[in-house]
Amino acid sequence: MKLFVGLGNPGPKYERNRHNIGFMALDRIAEDHGFSPWKSKFQALLSEGKLGSEKVLLLKPQAFMNLSGQSVGEAMRFYKLTPADVVVLHDELDLAPGKARMKQGGGHAGHNGLRSIHSHIGADYGRVRLGIGHPGHKDAVAGYVLRDFPKADEDWLDDLMRGISDGATELARGDGGKFMNAVALRVAPPRSSTTKPKAEAKAGKAEKEPASDTRSAMEKLLDKFK
Repeated sequence: MKLFVGLGNPGPKYERNRHNIGFMALDRIAEDHGFSPWKSKFQALLSEGKLGSEKVLLLKPQAFMNLSGQSVGEAMRFYKLTPADVVVLHDELDLAPGKARMKQGGGHAGHNGLRSIHSHIGADYGRVRLGIGHPGHKDAVAGYVLRDFPKADEDWLDDLMRGISDGATELARGDGGKFMNAVALRVAPPRSSTTKPKAEAKAGKAEKEPASDTRSAMEKLLDKFK
């Protein structure tokens, strides 16, 4: 059994905040993979389902971000899980918007939700770090993470959520490489190799034209000696 934890703040006021991208990811997984309706348990919202052959619990703590660890600790102890069974999906200031990275264990880097989880279950859990970008100055961070994603971010945000959902089964199996591949296929799909970009085609044409001109000039020169 795996426990996927999404980090965010409860209530409609914070629903579309950058800080709530972890909640958004779990909502997408639950919807796409037919998980049970959300129910209140462990001071959180809990949904259950299966990803491949793995039973998975989705947990959205309903205490505020800096108290998230209470819910995670309760759920982990109830289901007799270890930190290795836990994956936390959270916003990451130090990644560009739309980027995702996986990490096992390590520090909390000042993230209040992770700090709380550290205090309740230790540091040896998995994380999926979801890039939201940085406002540029540490004094602006609080206001930045508690603002809604702008409309300009909707496309990459949707691609990222789709990628996480596509790779959720691999995440539950513990295959981080295949999970990240699924995310990458949504966020940065490979370009077709059968169609040359227009600029490249024009460049190719431009390279051929001087060769044609050179042959024509040579023919004219030879004519003079005939």
